[in-house]
Order: sequence, then structure tokens, then C-alpha cells
Amino acid sequence: MVSTAEKATRLQELHAAPELLLVVNVWDAITAKVVAETPGTQALATPSHGIAAARGYPDGEVIPRDEMISEVALVVRVAGDLPVTADLEAGYGDPGGTVARAIEVGAVGCNLEDQMKPLAESVKAVEAAVAAAQSAGVDFVLNARTDAFLRAGDRDPEEVLADAIARGRAYLDAGASNVFVPGKLDESQVGRLVEALGERKVNLIGVPGSIPLATAQKLGVSRVSYGPFSQNVALTALAKLTEDVYAGGGLPADMRKLN
Repeated sequence: MVSTAEKATRLQELHAAPELLLVVNVWDAITAKVVAETPGTQALATPSHGIAAARGYPDGEVIPRDEMISEVALVVRVAGDLPVTADLEAGYGDPGGTVARAIEVGAVGCNLEDQMKPLAESVKAVEAAVAAAQSAGVDFVLNARTDAFLRAGDRDPEEVLADAIARGRAYLDAGASNVFVPGKLDESQVGRLVEALGERKVNLIGVPGSIPLATAQKLGVSRVSYGPFSQNVALTALAKLTEDVYAGGGLPADMRKLN
């Protein structure tokens, strides 16, 4: 059985490796099992939005922390020797304590979002998370997320990019392992982020219209994850089945028995 510390080291290695790390997000035990057993899977990641939705909560730290951590624990158990990184939103008002709880249940990485709070406050949150991981003796992969592009509104794109870079540098200086910049970014924006923050330091989310994975690899991106979109793909299949059944059809011919 691989220890938590060994899984953390493995996850760090995967982020630093020249090959782009791909993680298709899972939100409960059965989705974790399906993805974990799919050839090519090297790590699992949970989406906060997906877990909240599966438990009947809206996104945005409405779900109680205990419920989020409980679901992460289930994913860790099913993942076996694979490392698991968890989306912990902004830390539920206690970034250090939340990271400590995540490590206790076996998670070895997390996303921690800034929600575009004042930079000093966001840096303190990163520092608290880093300190918690150090206290636990785990080489935790802290993926510091900036919402600069998600909350850009009508701001000038150059100003938004500069803000993302400034925040990313501050988070790396505070001890974060990587910087997560979600949004629909073009090739030039991604290239400039990598140039400013370092190769294998920038993580992206796959969204409709994202740059190709081969381009992300070429530019030096560390990781691409899929957040709530993997859940939406699954829910789309369920909705289509329901529509087909109501129209007199039935199960699709390409269905696989996965549980």
C-alpha cells in the first residue's frame, strides 16, 4: 500500500514531468472507480461544484466542509494507490484547517481559489495552506487558483492577464506548487502565463473551445483538468437516455456495464 507521503511525491512528479498531466474530475465513489480503472489514469481530481451538485447544494462554499471532506475521503479510498487532489474552494473560511482535514483523509493536493479577494488576503490563505501541509509532513501539491479571467467582466484583457500573472507570482512565492488559471484562454495568453510563471507551473481547465491538448503540452502547461464538465458530460448522457426512453426508445447500443 502506497503511503500518503509517497502519493504526494508522485503527484509532485507528475506536475513537474515534461508530459502534460490530464485529470478527468470525479465526484463520488463510482465515478472515481470508473476513471481510476481507465488505462492511462495517473491521478484523480475532485470538483467542488460537482460534489456540491451531487449532494444537492449550489456551487460557492454552500456545502458544509464536513460533507465535502467526506466525499473526498470516499474518492481517496476508491483510488487506491493513485494520488488524489481535491477542489477545496477558498478553504471554507479556514484554509489551513481545511487542508489539514484533506490530508487526514488521504488527499495529497488541492485547488485553493482566490475569488479575487484582496491580494494580501489571498496570499495569507496560501501561506496557511502551505503551513498546514508542512506540519503534516506531506509534500502537498497546492494548486493556487486565480479567478482573474472568470471574474474579468468587461475589463481590458491585457489588464486581466497582468493581474493573473501578478497573483500567480505572489502565490508561488508564498509556497504554492502551481497556479491554476481557469477560463477560456487563447494560445497567446497561455504562452505568456507560462513565460511569466514558469514551465510546468500553469494549470488549465478544459472548456468548450479550449486550446488543443497538444498545444498546451507544447507551451509548457503542467496540467489540464475538467472541473464540472465531466459531470455535465455524464448528465447529458442521462438526459439523452431519458428523452430516448420517453420517445419509445431504450438503452444505447454502445452502453458499457461499468458498475
